[in-house]
Amino acid sequence: MTRRLLRPSLAPLAAVAALALTLTACGGDSDSSGSPDASDGRLVAAATVSPITNIVSVIGGDAVEVEGIVPEGTNSHTFEPAPSVAELVSRADVIFVNGLQLEDPTIALAEANLKPGAEIVEIGTRLLPESDYLYDFSFPEEEGKPNPHLWTDPTYVVEYADVVREVLGERDPANAETFDANFEAFTTEVAKLDAALRADQESVPVDQRKLLTYHDAYAYFAKNYNWTVIGAIEPGSFDEPTPAEVAELIEQIRAEGVPVIFGSEVFPSPVLETIAAEAGVRYEDSLRDDDLPGGPGDPEHNLLSLLRYNYRTMITGLGGTPTQLDALVFTVPTDNAYYPQ
Repeated sequence: MTRRLLRPSLAPLAAVAALALTLTACGGDSDSSGSPDASDGRLVAAATVSPITNIVSVIGGDAVEVEGIVPEGTNSHTFEPAPSVAELVSRADVIFVNGLQLEDPTIALAEANLKPGAEIVEIGTRLLPESDYLYDFSFPEEEGKPNPHLWTDPTYVVEYADVVREVLGERDPANAETFDANFEAFTTEVAKLDAALRADQESVPVDQRKLLTYHDAYAYFAKNYNWTVIGAIEPGSFDEPTPAEVAELIEQIRAEGVPVIFGSEVFPSPVLETIAAEAGVRYEDSLRDDDLPGGPGDPEHNLLSLLRYNYRTMITGLGGTPTQLDALVFTVPTDNAYYPQ
């Protein structure tokens, strides 16, 4: 269930798409900050946002060379691919993207540089029928772009992993059994997260499971886990709210009776602190839309740890107790993908 708080618009990406197309002539060497080369004969998979990159890394394991495209902590909606991305996509065997119009400039660049036999897999677009598209505060229907954040919902995380398993198995049949085994192990871990979340959210009454966020990244999660997204503060083009919008927000927050505004570490905003103070609520600024905890190689540098952090932050902020989430121990393989800086 959602209700409208503000209906901002995203910044136009036409200029970004034009820039991406101009990069098609920019080949050259791999990024010098640590990107592996493709000389060992393994399947090469590129992926956009870090949650997808992590899923591909977990399912592919050591059998696949995985490289990320979008640096962690970057606003994926306005991401402009660097010249080095043209070189990466030109040698990738498969390019995994979210789709649902999240990465149009990167997809345009990939299409212009795709090597013979390679493919682009738009996972979210493949999974979500148009009848299930969600349009909301950050993604109004009249702008034509549905909310793309399926990966904040564990039920879709499993489906993402299944698409990756299937595609990798088709492209590398010799390692299909490895991909299948990795998928089964991963789904076991996702089931643990799902069970812990469902148990802990019971510590927050249903009518108090209200999310007021800066960026509307939890629409599908809220629908499937019986939460209510009452609004998103993010104004058009990722600017700060105007004084008039601030005044309206304060009144709306008071009317809703929410105890906390959930911000994002990717979008720090002093204005949100002011709004929270004026409305008499707490401002929690640490939610992670697509920035994995820790750094590459750290045990917690994975999507499931990111989701656990977000869920326990939400539950704690709303007065609940995340006992099961706190006790959860994942056995997800260490992420071996390359993430651009």
